[in-house]
Amino acid sequence: MLLEEFSLYSKNLWVGVGCQKETSQELIEAAIIHVFREHQLSQNAIAGIATIDTKADEAGLVELCRKQNWLLKTFPAEVLRTVYVPNPSQLIYKHIATPSVAEAAALCAAECKSLLVSKQIFRSVIQDQKGTVTVAIAQVEERKV
Repeated sequence: MLLEEFSLYSKNLWVGVGCQKETSQELIEAAIIHVFREHQLSQNAIAGIATIDTKADEAGLVELCRKQNWLLKTFPAEVLRTVYVPNPSQLIYKHIATPSVAEAAALCAAECKSLLVSKQIFRSVIQDQKGTVTVAIAQVEERKV
């Protein structure tokens, strides 16, 4: 089996997610589906979702992970702010003491230094449904034996 074939079937992608409080599972899922389609990636390769620890009980994230049987990894702001990311946000830093959630969490979960997909931001277009989701993807690097 070729290495490329192996990576298509192994669960080696971590989806970093940042979201507003009470963002629906449907919006988070739609954002992930969009990014995977746009970048021609298989959702079958998703190992799990990574985010900041304050989102560990965020209903939309928890429901989606349960539905898809994905792991949910969380990291404290103190860890996320030490990760170099290509697209830091001072606005996010002012609110939660780290300049990145989606990109930094994806990198931490995958234990790698570069992103497969930089952050993509999605906002709900449905009236009376609040929510903004940021998605980034990192790939676990193949370990040489």
